[in-house]
Amino acid sequence: MPAGTPQKALSRLLGEIGSVDAVGVEERVAKYAARSIKTASKVQGLKLAVSMVDLTTLEGKDTEEKVASLCRKALRPSDDPEVPQVAAVCIYPSMVRYARKHLGRSPVRVASVATAFPSGQTPFRTRLAEVKAALADGADEIDMVINRGAFLAGEFGRAQDEIAAVAEACGRATLKVILEVSELETYDAIRAASFLAMRVVRPGDFIKTSTGKTSLNATLGNNQVMIEAIRDFYLSTGVAVGMKPAGGIRSAKQALQFLVAVKETLGDAWLTNRRYRFGASSLLNDLIRQLQKQKTGAYQAPYYFSENSDSY
Repeated sequence: MPAGTPQKALSRLLGEIGSVDAVGVEERVAKYAARSIKTASKVQGLKLAVSMVDLTTLEGKDTEEKVASLCRKALRPSDDPEVPQVAAVCIYPSMVRYARKHLGRSPVRVASVATAFPSGQTPFRTRLAEVKAALADGADEIDMVINRGAFLAGEFGRAQDEIAAVAEACGRATLKVILEVSELETYDAIRAASFLAMRVVRPGDFIKTSTGKTSLNATLGNNQVMIEAIRDFYLSTGVAVGMKPAGGIRSAKQALQFLVAVKETLGDAWLTNRRYRFGASSLLNDLIRQLQKQKTGAYQAPYYFSENSDSY
């Protein structure tokens, strides 16, 4: 943990939930890259990954036109009718009404970042009001950032109470709790934050690695720590929590490695977009490109595919 973090609070929590064997985690994730995936299974995995993408734009220059374009791609990622729709379109709260307008009653969900994304540095009443505004405009899902300042100060109760209040405000909407792993710095801190969130969210909610706005985002290592926390929490409580690695996953090869990790750690029950998502928009183009290669034997040129931001 960073030097300023109260070690006693962290040690007390780790005494309850167990600490992380960092060497063991790195050894496990190194093996995922060595897995050989046969052609039929690879195609199935690529399509599954497409269905798990939260297609995202989180830029200051976002407009209704850009959101409309993103929604069109979400509804029809490829000319190939066998390629599924993505899971969700994720935008800033001010763009929610446009996404709702262009997605209509389709299965593609409207997700909104909230709680002063990405920093979380506004008064909690302001962050909570932002959540409620996004929901009022039609958001199906809320991606909140935790109060890292409170967590790193050892104020675990305060951080957890804020998560619980957002979960309550979400009502029937799905909540994804962003830990911002690069600011937590250690695997033990990531595991601790995962448990703090899981103890107050509802079945079907998610924990998530990153905002995509820091130097380190989703890796196989931090993903592994979080899915092992999900497994351990499920085994002790029976509550199934979802997982979303976000930022830095740009290739189909990477996505398949993450899915191998999920299958081997959590099992097939988590191989669905109801329990696993990818927050990485540029990943979609490579997934479609690889599916075209499997179908035709030839790659399409990268410029054939529309560009998306990868701010997430």
